Amino acid sequence: MLDNLKIAVVGLGYVGLPVAVAFNQKYPVTGYDISTARIQALMLGVDHTHEISREELMKATIAFTTDPAELQDAGFIIIAVPSALDKEQLPDLSAIKEASKCVGKHMKKGAVVVYETIVGPGMTEEICIPLLEKYSGYENGKEFFVGYSPARTLPGDKKNNFKTMKKVVASQNEEVTEFLALVYGSIVNGGIYKAPSIRVAETAKLIENIQRDVNVALMNELALICERLEIDTQEVLATAGSKRDFVKTMPNLVGGQGVELASFYLTDKVKMLGHSSEVIMQGRKINERMGQFIAQALMKKMIQENITLTEGRVIILGLSFKEDVPDLRNSKVVDIVNELKLHGIDVQLTDPYASAEDAQSHYEADLLSHQELKPAHAVVLAVPHKAYKDNSWKQFEDLLIGQQGIVFDIKGVLEEAKKPGKIHLWRL
Repeated sequence: MLDNLKIAVVGLGYVGLPVAVAFNQKYPVTGYDISTARIQALMLGVDHTHEISREELMKATIAFTTDPAELQDAGFIIIAVPSALDKEQLPDLSAIKEASKCVGKHMKKGAVVVYETIVGPGMTEEICIPLLEKYSGYENGKEFFVGYSPARTLPGDKKNNFKTMKKVVASQNEEVTEFLALVYGSIVNGGIYKAPSIRVAETAKLIENIQRDVNVALMNELALICERLEIDTQEVLATAGSKRDFVKTMPNLVGGQGVELASFYLTDKVKMLGHSSEVIMQGRKINERMGQFIAQALMKKMIQENITLTEGRVIILGLSFKEDVPDLRNSKVVDIVNELKLHGIDVQLTDPYASAEDAQSHYEADLLSHQELKPAHAVVLAVPHKAYKDNSWKQFEDLLIGQQGIVFDIKGVLEEAKKPGKIHLWRL
């Protein structure tokens, strides 16, 4: 059944490219993206997301293209375009709608189309399938078939990748679900979970992300409380962690695409049903204000150290939404930068992974190289990239004026016992 299967992947970003490379180990794969620059880079073996190495790309036989007509040979089409929010924090479905139109225009009769994009409950069947029918002229369930298989991988996570994670598959009938399980199961080693419906799978993907959002929000609220109590959050968590069944989650900035999207996509849907998601949205509000809180706490420490804010300088290490990736989408570090600048502080921003061009295009932020940094009164270790963790306390010798000042270790990765005496450590 799978011997002559040809696969196409639409959207070659953080999700789509690893999927295309994995399937290409067994099947002919067409990789389609609307970005000419992206396709040209991939053909040269360059992946700016750092998810796939040059060696893997050069070894692959993927037919990279910007020509949608090349989708017509594929019997199995995976749509992995990014989800987004608009300025009102409502689902922006423009990318998935355009991808559905494009696939509808060019897919062949009998094709199976699988969505790996984050969507709200019901979107696949209520929005995407009608577009596929309209632009293909085919009837869903008879002349083409649709499934949903949400991505579970995280940027930069080389251990828990597409092939090792358990894959959820769902379709509109049992026969197609079994086919999805067969196709994905031929590549994935982590196992297959067959969800009873597309809507169940859509909602499951959202709650996976929302659970993390709410858990971190609880710890972030604890950090807010501990600041007022003048006690160390990390010491509270270490003490609570002595209880066997205590689930330890660290306070942190919650950025990236998936977590925020999930909360707003689900709450937007339930609002239509007349329900208000109080826990989900309260957790989102707490996480949204953490950047501002960190900046304000830092300024308070600076004032206590007799540093005039308008004459103060702060270095921020890391801009990406998580460590060891270049992905700047929805980085909450920017909230710290903006709040500090609002009070006249000179802020220097650096990141060994992110590009200066992306920093400008996303946030109009100037990204400096490490060599360009001038010594500052305070340093915020915002994103603990491996290089920062490896250099530990030594890196602050050159970053702090007179090798003394404030170090704000957001994720608590620095070992307090080894802290130089002239440095004041603060952490969430």
